[in-house]
Amino acid sequence: MQAMLPMLILPLRRRRLMAAMLGAATSLALAGRSAAQDQGPTTSQVAPRRPAGPDVPLLRIGMLLFPQLTPMDLVGPHLILASLPNTEVHLLWKTTEPVVGDNGLALLPSTAFDACPDPLDVLCVPGGPRGTERALLDDELLDFVADRGSRATYVTSVCTGSLILGAAGLLSGYRASSYWGTRDILPVFGAIPVEGQRVVVDGNRITGGGVTAGIDFGLYLSGVLRGEANGRLQELLFEYDPQPPFGTGSPTKAPPATLQLARTLLQPTLDRIRQVSEAQARKRLSG
Repeated sequence: MQAMLPMLILPLRRRRLMAAMLGAATSLALAGRSAAQDQGPTTSQVAPRRPAGPDVPLLRIGMLLFPQLTPMDLVGPHLILASLPNTEVHLLWKTTEPVVGDNGLALLPSTAFDACPDPLDVLCVPGGPRGTERALLDDELLDFVADRGSRATYVTSVCTGSLILGAAGLLSGYRASSYWGTRDILPVFGAIPVEGQRVVVDGNRITGGGVTAGIDFGLYLSGVLRGEANGRLQELLFEYDPQPPFGTGSPTKAPPATLQLARTLLQPTLDRIRQVSEAQARKRLSG
């Protein structure tokens, strides 16, 4: 790992400090992983990061992991939700082995599927084009989402995670959002796509738009779970005051040439996701 750092351009003292910090962090990470493995793949290492008194009920939030997800879909809302008082955030996968996202970032699950709390207060499913295509073909994953989602207080998603909720049978008849390039696939699962909203709420279904909308989603959900005053405070503490440098972050704002280029780049992946979605809808939801 040290070879990957730009060590040669750092002053000698800083190099030594960075090396010491990296060594300490690596040792802690390896020790933590070793302890988790010793306890078996079904254990959860989750505990509330901000304990609170008995008047603040414990919240259990489950955030799904899967190979090739887009980490930002998960990391943005996780930052916010994990900071809520008396809240457990479980990073869920089939095992507790690392899961690699679509940008190469490895994420460490905290809780295997068979150790997931039941019921959950919140089930959250992130997205990512390549990861979603694979997840839609994973019946074990979809069965888990369908099962836990059927009893969760809030069923939620970010980006193309709404397609996974749809394939699990959890969005039929509900208004929902998704990544702008996949919103028109939602009706395959009986969902009603909503444009122009970063967060769409329909009953206990809360769905966020693509990627960076996960932060809006997380802040909104934190206000639902712990009160609007808490959401306002978090928005300030995390300095969430977006000022996009180009102002082209949605199809309605992008110049035609930019939008056409984006569609050209995305179209092969979007076509595959649609094909997989239609096949799974016929397989899992028909009749």
